[in-house]
Amino acid sequence: MSIRTNILLRVYLAFGLILLLAGAVVFQLCRVQFVQGKKWKAMSVKLSTRYETVEAARGNIISVDGSLLATSVPEYELHMDMIAGGIADDKVFYGKVDSLALKLAQLYPDKSEREYSRMLRDGRRDSARYLLIRRKVSYQELKMIRKFPLFNLGKYRGGLIVVEQNKRILPFKSLAARTIGYKNENVKNAVGLEGAFANYINGENGKRLVERIAGGAWIPVNDEDDEVPPKEGADIISTIDVNYQDVAQSALKQELIASQADYGCVVLMEVATGEVRAIANFTRTKDGDYQEKYNYAISNAADPGSTFKLASYMTMFDQHKIDTNTLVDAENGRYDMYYKGKLLKTFRDAEEGNYVMTAKRAFEESSNVAVVKYVSSHYSDDPREFTDNLRNNLHLNDRLDLQIPGEAQPLVKDPSARSWSKLTLPQMAYGYEMKIAPLQMLTLYNGIANNGKLIAPIFVREIQRMGNTIEQFQARVINPKMCSDETLGKMKSMLEGVVLEGTGKNVIKNNLYSVAGKTGTAQIANGSSGYGVNKTYQASFCGYFPANHPKYSMIVVINHPTQGAYLAALVAGPVFRQIADRVYASDMGINQAPATHFVGNTTMPVVKKGNMQALHQVYSKLNIKALYASNNQAASGVDTTNGIAFQETTYKSGTVPSVMGMDLSDALYVLGNAGYKVTVRGSGAVTEQSVTGGSLIPKGSKITIELQ
Repeated sequence: MSIRTNILLRVYLAFGLILLLAGAVVFQLCRVQFVQGKKWKAMSVKLSTRYETVEAARGNIISVDGSLLATSVPEYELHMDMIAGGIADDKVFYGKVDSLALKLAQLYPDKSEREYSRMLRDGRRDSARYLLIRRKVSYQELKMIRKFPLFNLGKYRGGLIVVEQNKRILPFKSLAARTIGYKNENVKNAVGLEGAFANYINGENGKRLVERIAGGAWIPVNDEDDEVPPKEGADIISTIDVNYQDVAQSALKQELIASQADYGCVVLMEVATGEVRAIANFTRTKDGDYQEKYNYAISNAADPGSTFKLASYMTMFDQHKIDTNTLVDAENGRYDMYYKGKLLKTFRDAEEGNYVMTAKRAFEESSNVAVVKYVSSHYSDDPREFTDNLRNNLHLNDRLDLQIPGEAQPLVKDPSARSWSKLTLPQMAYGYEMKIAPLQMLTLYNGIANNGKLIAPIFVREIQRMGNTIEQFQARVINPKMCSDETLGKMKSMLEGVVLEGTGKNVIKNNLYSVAGKTGTAQIANGSSGYGVNKTYQASFCGYFPANHPKYSMIVVINHPTQGAYLAALVAGPVFRQIADRVYASDMGINQAPATHFVGNTTMPVVKKGNMQALHQVYSKLNIKALYASNNQAASGVDTTNGIAFQETTYKSGTVPSVMGMDLSDALYVLGNAGYKVTVRGSGAVTEQSVTGGSLIPKGSKITIELQ
């Protein structure tokens, strides 16, 4: 083959291959365009657009008095599409861009008008589709911005892109913060009401179509047909009262600081409904401050100490083992227990001086020796008789199934427990070798105040959507009658006796209202060293008020006070008293007779002459022009139709004034000014006084008045 022929053959072969390749390319182009066109178009749309979740605004958490405890506040991020349809015309954009810059500078002066103008013009030059204008814009600011030049051309036409974000805030900040809780995607376990009722509060998320632009950013398509608006969450109506919560936190923190304790908690509950009105928990931080970090009231199960004696005496009374007048020798507050000639343990009272006493007095004085002797003598042969009542009737070994998570599992042993020993029964008698959380103990005391009806506390009253109730909650009845009426009466009397004559009389007792409860000073284990030389104590007081017709029950627990006293009456007692005083003063329905409604004009009632300054003040506030006259003047023709006739209460110095017929405030005012100490029983007007008017007794003497 000649060289020329060889060259031509190679050229033809190469040209043929090129034609074949070109034909294949053309064929594939036609196939992609006409055969697979729809498939690739759909894929391109999918890669450049997507649906994005729009988070729903979470529902509010509202206190029982209507205050907002937690709410979602919308916060906005503003962007601008510089080539949107309404501003595509340069004449429209450049004619109003400086006016827009001026408005932005007036609203947000961190940038000047010139800087805003330059930013907008640079964005226009670069054909920016998602230019950031401002972060953290409030709803009120957004309303103003929508009226700015260019942005007021209409929805989607002025280039304004609004990205909504919801910010969760607590209007009262730290108030009940731990109970309110929080939502955190990184925290597996639910926290507080936010976590427990998330299914209601969260609402239903929406969606919107977004597209990817140069640089990888995703921006809304702004097509209403491709948007599904989110559905706001439901509102939670809690049982918390903001005012009581504030009082509880303030009183607890004040005592924690004074005693330099490790931590403390308070729970205030309404007796009949089981609704928790206030719950406070504080932990001492490294810098010495106190913050809510842990819900001790429901999660910290520990030895309750002497507050548990209520359960021990209830069991013995109900099973007719002892009565209130059953005598016991407290042996001066020290009792050595032996088994087969070997000393097991020496039981001691907090204070020495207790000798032979009745069961009622032993309870009031919180004698450990007495209750150990009672329980040991009656249940040593059959301890299960004692523990079964604690577990089955009083349900102290059962959880309360609270509406918020984190409740501790209580532990009340029975003889089948592996750790049961010869000391377990006597130590259980006064609150050791067991684990009970403060709220679980309060539930037992609340049952006494509730006439034997044991109910589980609740934190949420109802759930509302758009103001309409969609679900209501009531306290679960654990045991409709946890003891006999006879036992109930004895326990009520003994609980009142603690405050009137026992360990609580010097701190908690007061003349305005009655309190029933029990102090508890428990020694707690100090880490691995146990109950060692360096003793650590927990002070508590659990009770209810007013004792004659209870409305509120409350428990106060303060752990490891290091400054001053450690006894419960002196540490937990003042906190209980301070909170109870404020609640009693602010609750107009407590201890009050039904209001009497008068129709038409009426003459003013005859009153005793007490605190006339206070009387003047009341009538001034009621806009009543009062004429004050004695009964003698009224009888002599002075018109008292628009005034008050009062009875004279003059008395000689050193003699007791007569306060018969006066109300409480006037009686206290008159007797106090005369120099006497007053004890009050009942409510209404004075019907009896222990020392008759005109009697000669020294100042500072005690006078008891009875009201009906």
